[in-house]
Order: sequence, then C-alpha cells, then structure tokens
Amino acid sequence: MPTLRQLRYFLALLEHGHFGRAASACSVSQPAFSHAIRELEDNLGSQLVDRTQRSVTITATGQDIAAQARLCIQDVDALIEMSRAGSEPLSGKLVLGVIPTIAPFILPRVLPALHKQHPELQLFLQEEKTAVIYERLLKGSIDVLLLALPWPMRSTETCDLFQDPFHLAYHRNTQLIDPENFSLNRLTAESVMLLEDGHCLRDHALSACRINRTDSINRFAASSLQTLLEMVNADLGVTFIPEMAINSGMLKGTRIKTRPMAKGNSRKIGMAWRKGSARAEEFRLLGEIIRQHA
Repeated sequence: MPTLRQLRYFLALLEHGHFGRAASACSVSQPAFSHAIRELEDNLGSQLVDRTQRSVTITATGQDIAAQARLCIQDVDALIEMSRAGSEPLSGKLVLGVIPTIAPFILPRVLPALHKQHPELQLFLQEEKTAVIYERLLKGSIDVLLLALPWPMRSTETCDLFQDPFHLAYHRNTQLIDPENFSLNRLTAESVMLLEDGHCLRDHALSACRINRTDSINRFAASSLQTLLEMVNADLGVTFIPEMAINSGMLKGTRIKTRPMAKGNSRKIGMAWRKGSARAEEFRLLGEIIRQHA
C-alpha cells in the first residue's frame, strides 16, 4: 500500500515540478525523495512521472492519482483535527498563511500576545500572495488564512475581523494633484501607482477607492508595498495605502504625506479556513486575539 509520506512527496513534486526543489520543501535528500516516488510507482503499478534531464512531467495517470491523493491527505488531516478537538485550544502545530500587505504590520503586535496566552501553540507562518496561500489551504498544507476580503474562494468559511481604511499617499511637494482639493475625477494620466497584478491590495484599492479611469493608472507597477512607497517618495505618482501600513511607521524618514479617503474606502481584514474544519472554533479564537491586538 502507498504510504502517506509517499503521497505527500508526490503532491510536492506536482507543486514544484522539480525533484530537487520538492525534496528541499519536504526536508529530505533528493535521493531519498526520488526513491520514495519510485516506490510509490511500484506500489501502484503505474508510471506517474515522465523524467528527463531538465524537466518533470506528471502523466495523465499521475494527475488522476494526485487528485485522489489530495482527498486522502485531507481525510487524514481531518482525522487529526478531530483528535485535537477535545484538547487545549490553540495548542500544537498550526500553519497560518498570511499575505505580504498584512504580515509585517499585524504580526509583530499579535505574536507576543498570542505566545503569552497560548504557549503550547506551535505557529508556522507562510507569507505569500492570496492565490498561493489559498491554493495551499485547499491542498491541506496551510490550516488557516489571514487575508484581505473579499476574495473569490470555494469550500471555505470566513470570519471578518475589522476594516482597514485606505489613505491617499503623495509627495509633500507634488504637482501631480492638489491635495487640498483632491478628487478621483481629476486624476491626470498615469498619476496613480499601484502594486503589480496578483496582489489583492491592487484590486482592493481599485475597488474601494472607486478608480474607474484606467488611463490614470501608471503602466509601471511595484512588486512590493515598500517599492511602491519609494516610487511615491520620488514623486513618480500617488497611491492609496492601508491605514495599518501608516500606523506601522513605514513612512518615517520619507517625504510622503497622507490624507484619509472618504468613509467606506477600505479593505476588509478577515480569516478563512476549509469548510467543515474541526478546528473552526480555534480559528475564531485566533481571530479574536488578532482583532484585539491589531
């Protein structure tokens, strides 16, 4: 019979598409990893992987096996969650996925309090874009997400924590806008700098701040919030940043000034986990701690 370790290794190979990277992600040597995949193929009597010197291709049978393997892993994880349901809440291992436009602003305040209240909790963090951590949540490698909502998700439950208002950010001497009489309808061409596609902060800023004129958005985009603010500090454009970034002291030492947007121009911070998780009450408790200290 296939082992759980073999199935987890195979799913890692599917995710990374490379034996070396998949082995590293599983904290095992590449020879041992390759041997486990060979054993899995022998046990199942099917070739799951086409191997060449430069690439790895999962066969059609391998794709079908991977889909069933995910269900097996999820069932085993659910079994473990059920066994933990009667134990001390927020104890043992918990993997939290969090997006980069939240992690550095919330976690430094939350983690000390969380450790003090629940010293038996072994918290592991994975910081990535929303699409990445959501996919890992569905695959079972992440337990719960801390993210900005809304985001299109299936097979999940969510919990709203708080609103994070947007502020207009601009160089104190900018000529791109008139800060005292700012209006979204008066934005000049390519005057708005945003994060690149794939960052939910870009989509939430466009939606919450009601930016309908696409010609006002600069074709150059930043890969991180820090880079975005560097662009604004050089007066290459204006942008919209969440209040938690301002409260973090991120603007100290810059020539950037901010002004609050109209009421309602905000993103919603919340949590998400797999629907039916036995640890749902634990996740809500974690959310309450985050809400208190963030």
